Amino acid sequence: MLKQIKYIFYATLLTVTATFAQERTKDTLDPEVVTVIKPYTPTISDAFKIKEQPTLDDEITTKKKDIKYNIFSIPVASTFTPAKGKAATVNKAKPIKLYDNYASLGAGSYTTILGEVYLNHELGRGENVGGYLTHHSSSGGISGLLLDDDFIDTKLNVNYSQRLRDLSWTVEAGGLYQKYNWYGLPQPHFDETSASGINGSHTFYGANVGAKIKLEDFFINDASVRFRRFGDNQGSGENRFVIKTSADVPINNELISTELTIDYINGVFDRYFETDNELRYGNVSFGLAPSYQLVEDDLTLNLGVNLVYKKATEGGNSNLYIYPNVTATFRLVDELMIAFGAVEGGLNQNSYYDFAQENPFVSPTLIINPTDKQYEASVGLMGKLSNSISYNVSAHYMNESNKALFGANPVFFEATENYHYGNSFGIVYDDIKTASFKGELNVDVNRNFKLGAKAEYFSYNTHFEEEAWNLPNLKASLFVDYQIDENWFAGAGLFYVGERKDQFMLTSINDIVVPLKQTITLDSYFDANAHVGYRLDDQLSFYAKVNNIANNDYQRWLNTPVQGIQFLAGATYQFDF
Repeated sequence: MLKQIKYIFYATLLTVTATFAQERTKDTLDPEVVTVIKPYTPTISDAFKIKEQPTLDDEITTKKKDIKYNIFSIPVASTFTPAKGKAATVNKAKPIKLYDNYASLGAGSYTTILGEVYLNHELGRGENVGGYLTHHSSSGGISGLLLDDDFIDTKLNVNYSQRLRDLSWTVEAGGLYQKYNWYGLPQPHFDETSASGINGSHTFYGANVGAKIKLEDFFINDASVRFRRFGDNQGSGENRFVIKTSADVPINNELISTELTIDYINGVFDRYFETDNELRYGNVSFGLAPSYQLVEDDLTLNLGVNLVYKKATEGGNSNLYIYPNVTATFRLVDELMIAFGAVEGGLNQNSYYDFAQENPFVSPTLIINPTDKQYEASVGLMGKLSNSISYNVSAHYMNESNKALFGANPVFFEATENYHYGNSFGIVYDDIKTASFKGELNVDVNRNFKLGAKAEYFSYNTHFEEEAWNLPNLKASLFVDYQIDENWFAGAGLFYVGERKDQFMLTSINDIVVPLKQTITLDSYFDANAHVGYRLDDQLSFYAKVNNIANNDYQRWLNTPVQGIQFLAGATYQFDF
């Protein structure tokens, strides 16, 4: 009992002492300000590692016993016989056979014949010979005309090419035969009696030879040469010889892309429009166009200049021209939106051949000079709205000196030639500034359906002439191609050309009549065309076309209405030798 009381006393004394000590410490601890004069930099001491390998000292170690066993094979009777496996078949589309040659022939209203033959034959490895022949003719029949309106357009080309390891080259030769009529007599100034003595037939002839070469891993990248002879049945003749080559010139470890051009032209007409004096023209130009390309991330910039020296060979002045040659593209959003711009210029060589191909009603009395395109500035955007829709929009401003314009020739009162009756066209030159806006949209819905639309607006500012003769203020086009099924296909095209201006004139060198000059507005027009075809097999197909569906007798040029609605049907055959 005394021992228990003793333990209780000691426990109580210890508790009271601890409590008093805590209260005493709490009451006597004074707050102080502690200033740290060195930042705390903790360190980690090395850990103590046991490097010795433990040893096992078990009192009992169990020894593994070796087990021996045998497998006894017992045959089991079975009547199961597995069937042989068969691979599943996959339906594959029949590969399309591609042929190297084809021939097409069609006939239609206005006694129209349309034919085309294209040939390409492989003589050996990398060695080919080929050519093509095209023919389009019609006996005419446009209502209301006083002169014949038949035409023939035939072109021929043959070529030989060879592809080697480091180069490829081609030589070619060709010719053309074209026949048209100056049938655009201004009415009511002429009738059947006054037109009976006029023969409006005009025939063109042409021949050309040329060669091209392309080199790999060489100083010169490519080169080409072409000679063309062009003339007509009115005593006209023109020779043109063009050499072009391009090379990458190393300068200070940089490559400068350089193009060299030599363009020679010489021609003669039997007379001027109003006099019997022989009309000659000719010049030779030498062009050098170095360019440096800078690529930085999404930006591609081509900095260059175009130097052209023109030497007159048939009168006129010799001049040196310096043109800008700068282009740039910048990817704003990968392939979805690409901005582009350019400032370019050049000396455009005009020729009788080019004028006659654009307007076959020209007279053989043209004054031919080159056009000085001082600069053309353009900016735009192109890209894709989706995987199947692409677009291209741009704005342009162009300054041209001595730009060629087609203009109707006057009714010459002292007419001696078949083109003196206001039924032909000549060339006038003017300094023109042109502002234009262009937009293009292409839609590939799938492999079987394609649609495209394009529109261009033009605004002209002339210097000498009253109007920009025969230049439209608006052009637009729409086309559709549709592969209906494996055999049937169809397509359509719609073209719109806005209003144009031209002049009707009466003139006389002896003042027999009072000169007359009248500005005429040619109406805008639509031209709608469509075609449908059936592919009988890989080689033979048939087609039918209809042109000028609206049957509009519009005038592309003054007093020259076109054929009305036209139907044509034919076949195309593909083959190999």
